[in-house]
Amino acid sequence: MTSLWFDFVDLIFPRCCEACDKGLVGNEDIICTSCRIGLPRVEQDSVFSEMIGQKFVNVHEVASTHSFLLFTKKGKVQKLLHALKYRGKSEVGILLGFMFGQEMMENGNLPDADLIVTVPLHKKKMKIRGYNQSDKLAEGFSNATNIPWSGNVLERTRFTETQTGKTRNERWENVKGVFRVSENMEGKTVIIIDDILTTGATLEACMEVLTEAGCKQFYILTIASAQH
Repeated sequence: MTSLWFDFVDLIFPRCCEACDKGLVGNEDIICTSCRIGLPRVEQDSVFSEMIGQKFVNVHEVASTHSFLLFTKKGKVQKLLHALKYRGKSEVGILLGFMFGQEMMENGNLPDADLIVTVPLHKKKMKIRGYNQSDKLAEGFSNATNIPWSGNVLERTRFTETQTGKTRNERWENVKGVFRVSENMEGKTVIIIDDILTTGATLEACMEVLTEAGCKQFYILTIASAQH
């Protein structure tokens, strides 16, 4: 009876996959089974994976850098991140974070970290969006791995323009001195999680203040990475 009821509800109020817009069936939720399997992964030991790993090679405190999915313009990954950031679909972030955590455990790549730290939004942007997308990613990743997370360690002290369309130097100048740390991080090994890796300027700015606060090692994790 329950199955028939859900089938009836789906008929009247169809649920659609956030990646491909096709109708969800049965126990499918948020992203259909086909898309969950077929989303473009950053394959281990690929040239692109090695390029991501070299992103912060000059920051000695970075133990490793991993991205989950390949970002392409107008692709499914962009559609999912757009739903997360601009359409109020916070559940997309929780699911992507959970999938990322699960696959890192399955591949034996799970970082040995004390805490997951998120890249903060300014209060003004937080008010507009209603949540920080990085918090949702961290929540899902934590649910999969049992590594605790916090959205309060880092604070963004001033409103900045979007990083989209800026060069690396412009991005760095845009986020220079923007972050501060709210607690003692002495001796901590942390994961910093964010939605997409481009130049890495924002993440470097976060690491700078976390290092000053005592962090000894970082693992950089992003849901997607743009291929250049």
